Amino acid sequence: MEQRLALPERVLMQIEKPARYIGNEVNMVRKNLSEVDVRIAMCFPDVYEIGMSYLGIQILYDMFNRREDVYCERVYSPWPDLDAIMRKEHIPLFSLETQTAISEFDWLAITIQYEMCYTNILQVIDLAGIPLLAKDRTKEHPIVIGGGPCTVNPEPMADFFDIFYIGEGETSYDALLDLYKQYKHSDMSREDFLRRASSIPGIYVPSMYEVSYQEDGTIEKVVPKYEDVPAKVKRQVVVDFENVSYPMKPVVPYIRATQDRVCLEIMRGCIRGCRFCQAGMIYRPTRPKDVNVLKHYAEAMLDNTGQEEITFSSLSSSDYQSLPELTDCLIEKMDNNHVNISLPSLRIDAFSLDVMQKIQDIKKNSLTFAPEAGTQRLRDVINKGLTKENILNGSLQAFLGGWNKVKLYFMMGLPTETYDDITGIADLSEEISELYFANIPKEKRDGRVMVSASASYFVPKPFTPFQWAPMITPEEFQKRAYFVKDKFREAKNHKSLKFAYHEADITILEGLLARGDRKLCQVIYDVYQSGQIFDAWTEYFDKSNWDNALEKNHIDIGFYTYRDRSVDEILPWDLIDIGVTRKFMEKEWERAQAEVVTPNCRMQCSGCGAAKFG
Repeated sequence: MEQRLALPERVLMQIEKPARYIGNEVNMVRKNLSEVDVRIAMCFPDVYEIGMSYLGIQILYDMFNRREDVYCERVYSPWPDLDAIMRKEHIPLFSLETQTAISEFDWLAITIQYEMCYTNILQVIDLAGIPLLAKDRTKEHPIVIGGGPCTVNPEPMADFFDIFYIGEGETSYDALLDLYKQYKHSDMSREDFLRRASSIPGIYVPSMYEVSYQEDGTIEKVVPKYEDVPAKVKRQVVVDFENVSYPMKPVVPYIRATQDRVCLEIMRGCIRGCRFCQAGMIYRPTRPKDVNVLKHYAEAMLDNTGQEEITFSSLSSSDYQSLPELTDCLIEKMDNNHVNISLPSLRIDAFSLDVMQKIQDIKKNSLTFAPEAGTQRLRDVINKGLTKENILNGSLQAFLGGWNKVKLYFMMGLPTETYDDITGIADLSEEISELYFANIPKEKRDGRVMVSASASYFVPKPFTPFQWAPMITPEEFQKRAYFVKDKFREAKNHKSLKFAYHEADITILEGLLARGDRKLCQVIYDVYQSGQIFDAWTEYFDKSNWDNALEKNHIDIGFYTYRDRSVDEILPWDLIDIGVTRKFMEKEWERAQAEVVTPNCRMQCSGCGAAKFG
């Protein structure tokens, strides 16, 4: 059937990449609206190309649309050029599938992937014509529900959401949908629906809790308003990972997405236990998928999309024990079809290099290592489980295998870091370049060797052993970055070395929002009202809007970012139970300060608490 577009042609002609807004892509789900009871607008609050690359939304889109009574459609943040036109001409935000105004949907479900998307979330709610504050909504308005990694501390966004879904989406949504249908077709009030929803596992309704503060600004207590509202919300985890639904027909974008390829989730969770890594803590326990299931998935997805590249999704692909079998099978199948395999997040060891050797025979791209810290002492503090020997040996094997570009990822501002540790960033990079000159004869050198190091500004995240740690100030980060840059310039092989570092201004705000509480809702509201969206994009980020809003609301950024927290302080996210116990986090924080390494989960169980999921 012919579909009417929400944007008139003259508007589409005025904007960049109109294909972002017209829908109709290959594998887009179509349903008869008269047969559907619940309509969900699934939103990724960033531009189309980024949102279309996100596996989480593809999984939920597929899962919701398997229900006959539900139609799940997609919506993304309009780019600033269209945003301006929509406001000026009062065009409401619409879905891609049916081009329907979002205000006509039952739910607006928003993925909260990254702290710097918070102003974009307000943009989406606002352009949809829904009141920004949850307390101002009535039964006429869609239920605004948030999910995704940032919901482990949803407090800075608490005023804007009716519900947060805590955990993996494949578990509790059916119960919530069934309750919603009851609410929709009865005279149950919005308040009653939310109160009843709060007793479904994993459902956090912020309006059902009261937060009180002590004089020093820390939290005194968080209490449910009613007796039938749970004191803690348990994060939902998929136990039967083998049989969980997976999108065999992912939607294929019209324009090039950031990750323009088929994505195969091979494993959830990670065995490593790095102390800075939130994903490694919240996605426990480790759940690998059966290799034969994956072979079938890969074939079906490539057939259904016509994509020419496949990538594996997991936190540490080398820890997937059937990786060689999977890649061998795919290489054999793909060779005739010219399909490329790309591998993210590998640990550089003989096993991984062997796999990469097979895959990248044709085109040797750069290899990526993440030592994270410049010295062994600091790698022990963060529990990286990677020795200098591993790094040097891996680099040497790579050079002998024909690679001549190595990328190294580091963090600066880690707990207990000293100038010796950051000098180690330059020293290690120099040592890797020397390995190349010492072991690769001149006649075998294909172009110049390049060792590129980059340093990001460390942010302590909730539900990691570093959640109590202070951040260094942006000025100190800048000072350390210049110091390392000078060390690179002084190096003997400086022409083969490169050093880059991240923007400090955006990262410090990420730190503020990651560990913030409900007092930040008003700050985010004021920043949005000043016209700020797309904070994650350097060209649209304006620090002064944040500075003004913080000052107006008498918020001291240092209180959230630079201060030491004591382990008995009540943290804003303490009302969420992720499965890993607080006692384990405290013990790991002590071990970090004592520079003691905790073995990975395959070597021995450290009793983190996630084993209770089975």
